[in-house]
Amino acid sequence: MRKVDIQQQRTIFDEKHFKIQEATLRFEKFNGQMSEPVQRLVFERGDSAAALLFNRDTQKVILINQFRYPTYEKGPGWLTEVVAGSINENEQPEACIRREIHEEIGYQVHDLTYIATFYVSPGGSSERIILYYAEVGNADQVAAGGGAAGEHEDIEQVELSLNELWSLLEQGKINDAKTLIAVQWLQRKQ
Repeated sequence: MRKVDIQQQRTIFDEKHFKIQEATLRFEKFNGQMSEPVQRLVFERGDSAAALLFNRDTQKVILINQFRYPTYEKGPGWLTEVVAGSINENEQPEACIRREIHEEIGYQVHDLTYIATFYVSPGGSSERIILYYAEVGNADQVAAGGGAAGEHEDIEQVELSLNELWSLLEQGKINDAKTLIAVQWLQRKQ
């Protein structure tokens, strides 16, 4: 493993679930020499878990649609995406995604299939997403879903046949990275 010399590190923003850290560091270059000191910022918001759900009874994929303010200015504002949520401190990714599935769409999940762990935007953020796939049946819907009231979520459940999902993918209408990865994984699996 290459060397990294962190010369200075400090938190310059810390509010709610978001932190920005600033570091001055040197790193070992590919030629073996250490770099000059560079300054880097890291947006830290913790890791997240996400899951693509497939209902065996209806033969449909279950996604959600919700307002995402950071996408509003460049569009579309409302994104159709896989169920996801932030992993709480001392919480395992599997427990997190089971909780989020229950909160957002009202299903209980028995088996989770691991897909991948990936960085969302490694040039500026340390967040990773742990992505899963789960199959459910109609009997597994045990609550209404719709999101966590205390978090002011307003979530619409979206059910799509595989052909409808492949069509959205082909038309470039899935614009959320974790959902793109999950859908392409499912397409390859079929």
